[in-house]
Amino acid sequence: MKKTIRTGIVGFGLSGKVFHAPFLHVHPGFNLTKIVERHTGESKKLYPYSKTVKSFEELLNDDELRLVVICTPNTLHFPMVRESLMAGKDVVVEKPFTPSSAEADELIALAEKKGLHIFVYHNRRWDGDFLTLRKIRETGILGEIKEFESHFDRFRPEVNVNSWREKDLPGSGVLYDLGSHLIDQAMTLFGLPLSLAATIEKQRKNSVSDDYFRIRMMYKNKEVILTAGMLVDHPVPKYIVHGALGSFLKYGMDPQEEALKKGLLPDTKHWGAEDPGKWGMITFDYDCLGITGSIETEHGCYQEFYNNVYRVLIRGEEMAVKPREARNVIRAIELAYESNRSGRETEFIV
Repeated sequence: MKKTIRTGIVGFGLSGKVFHAPFLHVHPGFNLTKIVERHTGESKKLYPYSKTVKSFEELLNDDELRLVVICTPNTLHFPMVRESLMAGKDVVVEKPFTPSSAEADELIALAEKKGLHIFVYHNRRWDGDFLTLRKIRETGILGEIKEFESHFDRFRPEVNVNSWREKDLPGSGVLYDLGSHLIDQAMTLFGLPLSLAATIEKQRKNSVSDDYFRIRMMYKNKEVILTAGMLVDHPVPKYIVHGALGSFLKYGMDPQEEALKKGLLPDTKHWGAEDPGKWGMITFDYDCLGITGSIETEHGCYQEFYNNVYRVLIRGEEMAVKPREARNVIRAIELAYESNRSGRETEFIV
């Protein structure tokens, strides 16, 4: 009989409802036992077998609950992860890990002391186009990558004054929200940079948190550019990659988020498949021939995050997203703000 992990979710907004509950629901290794939801009661309609509770404390007091999933605003990540660990629970926490690397260090040390796990939800490692890019790099078909540019752009000209992500709070702003994805992907591909330089702005009227950034990460033999903004009303490439033997160009976003927002479950047939019209273009040299064409996008699969969580907790396998990696993403964000303040390139000091 397959072992099941009794799991509770804290918070049922966009993160809990869209990015976590569906994957726990379809995975036979998890029992979505309790959900902390204080207002709408929507979780009970979607998952009637789960118990809705009104407080974080009530969830932590359940001795049979093994895993706690933190889907709260960023300012609550540190205290809630800490309380969960102190209660003897393993933890999944939404990205960004914490507002500061010092807080991340403290939580990592506590988890190690308690013999527990912290899984940070860097789900964009399982975007179909990023999986495709990793495969392209592994084949060596582009040769050594010399330039890598990644975008996460949107057109949202009006500030949402009701959103905590757009308030003047620790961990708010587009750099923490979207930048954490781009930085994690870059470091997954290339490791830690030698240095970085950043421009961070509030471009929209009435913005009190950053809504645009451009980061240059310098490596020994390549440059990585990461950028996101809220005033991009025309499609630009998501990835622009140039190597010694060829290039890769990709437009469009992974389809999983939109499917989840429509209420589709991740066990739906052809999950994560991208429309062929959105496949990336690749150009490379082979045996003195110049070849250009589209390359099929790998099927995206955010479920792999929770597949790994299950295997780690039940079989003791290696974590796909290590807490130290997620902590280094936060350190990169801190150094980006430092570079923006000073107007200078900043050495990457872990």
